Amino acid sequence: MEIDTGNTAWLLVSTALVLLMTPGLALFYGGLNRSKGMLNMMMMSFSSIGLVSILWLFYGFTVAFGEGGKFIGDLGQYLGTKTFVGESDVWGETGIPLYVFIAFQMMFAVITVALISGALSDRTKFAGWLVFAAGWATLVYFPVAHMVWGGGLIGGDIGALDFAGGTAVHINAGAAALALVLVLGKRVGWPRESAKPHNIPLVALGAGLLWFGWFGFNAGSELTADGVTALAFVNTQVATAAALLGWIVVEWVRDGKPTLVGASSGAVAGLVAITPACAFVTPAAAVLLGLVAGAVCALAVGLKYRLGYDDSLDVVGVHFVGGWIGCLWIGLFGTASVSSLVASDGLLVGGDATLLGKQALGALIVTVYSFVIAYALGFVIDKTIGFRISAEAEVDGIDVAEHAESAYDLSPTTGGSAGGAFAMAGIGASRPAPEPTDPAEEPAEPVSEKVAG
Repeated sequence: MEIDTGNTAWLLVSTALVLLMTPGLALFYGGLNRSKGMLNMMMMSFSSIGLVSILWLFYGFTVAFGEGGKFIGDLGQYLGTKTFVGESDVWGETGIPLYVFIAFQMMFAVITVALISGALSDRTKFAGWLVFAAGWATLVYFPVAHMVWGGGLIGGDIGALDFAGGTAVHINAGAAALALVLVLGKRVGWPRESAKPHNIPLVALGAGLLWFGWFGFNAGSELTADGVTALAFVNTQVATAAALLGWIVVEWVRDGKPTLVGASSGAVAGLVAITPACAFVTPAAAVLLGLVAGAVCALAVGLKYRLGYDDSLDVVGVHFVGGWIGCLWIGLFGTASVSSLVASDGLLVGGDATLLGKQALGALIVTVYSFVIAYALGFVIDKTIGFRISAEAEVDGIDVAEHAESAYDLSPTTGGSAGGAFAMAGIGASRPAPEPTDPAEEPAEPVSEKVAG
């Protein structure tokens, strides 16, 4: 089959967009975190790019998309030691070179692992995180991707739908995050001590990059550039916009003030919820989905205080809950009028609960499987090399303890001044009294006191 240059170009762009989402996630999580743990938080995302990319090339892709099997694909079909540059090395009937599809799906594997890290901030040994990331990607994400997208148990046998990763990515990562916070335990002082976001502009910047990249995530999952791509693109935008509004309305009613952190989190909740459903529902249903997801996730993030699990940056409340909402939404509003993959219209469209049951079963299988394996991995890591830093290192700051660096250097730059760069610029620093001068030497005109910078 000849290469389709249009489809190939679209998927290459989409791949780059999805890669950008992981640095965006690092900024989003980093801003939400305390300043003394920002770099460790970002390192977990960046290390996922490095580690998971290599694992995906050598065996992850063939586990996920190799032919045959309910749980894993043919291990020898796409082994990374082989090369795929022949004329016949295209993906299906899309006309897209196999390596482009491998790269596109690689970015999904990368960000799914990185998503988990937000629940673990301020207390996780970096070495323990790397071991967990490699083990969880191998034992959970790669097989789940096969079960959902590779013709395995969930997508092939059960017939549950997941267009771009509500089940395989968000429910999967959310369940693992919940398991790990139970293994690691609570941060020192939580919930008595406040752990407010230290840099809200970074949170908004990260959310904006995620929103931008998510068009590659969702619309790119059609692989080809066609009408379904357009529908997924529009649904992604309107659902995210509605979720942003839904979240801040809840804040406004509950707390009296809407916040930028809430708007940013609401947008991410909408992106999560529309991910599985973006090609299976109408734009009107996507707007309603966004409103519901934004409002419900805004309420769900408070569950950690009631139930006592320390999910630092609300991975469970946003990704796990949002993923479930989007997955079930297909069973409620999915319609064959927009996608031939919808075998029977959803409960609130065609009155048939069959699809809703399939969606629930698929999500439940992923939830249980990911939770159990993640808990077992975390437990073994904790009992061997150790998974949690010491209380002293946690209080002093994990960035220095684990990486010997800090995000913000406010120390003096010279021995004779205090306050660092701010003091040098004359901001917020007390100035010494001027030396007495002879009146005859004083200038006739007053000197400007404008502060540089």
